[in-house]
Amino acid sequence: MHYEEFLAKVRERGEYADTQEAEQVTRVVLGALARRLNPGEVDDLAAQLPHQLATALPTDHDRAESFRVQEFLRRVAAATGATERTAEWDASAVLCTVAEAVSGGELNDVLTQLPSGFAVLFGKPSLSG
Repeated sequence: MHYEEFLAKVRERGEYADTQEAEQVTRVVLGALARRLNPGEVDDLAAQLPHQLATALPTDHDRAESFRVQEFLRRVAAATGATERTAEWDASAVLCTVAEAVSGGELNDVLTQLPSGFAVLFGKPSLSG
């Protein structure tokens, strides 16, 4: 998926005013997600996303941080200045687009590293325990 198409899908899903808002939310959500993944998995994910998003996926950590979906949403909310409910909307807009943009194997690899509560944000509620 190309960068413009990725942002267009995020913008549509999130009902954002413009592409800049969609890009800002995308970078925040991907940055928070990267902290929850092992650095090697971050590299694998970045390889399947538009290259312009690679900088949103930091690999400056030695291992994945351990936090649940509520902490993830708190981090997104803090970075965007939104409520946690809005952060859930934002995260879902971005992560559902990620689910479309990457291979099924890569999505499985990502979801394997996350607690089951994250699957819903990727549009995969049947994978939530």
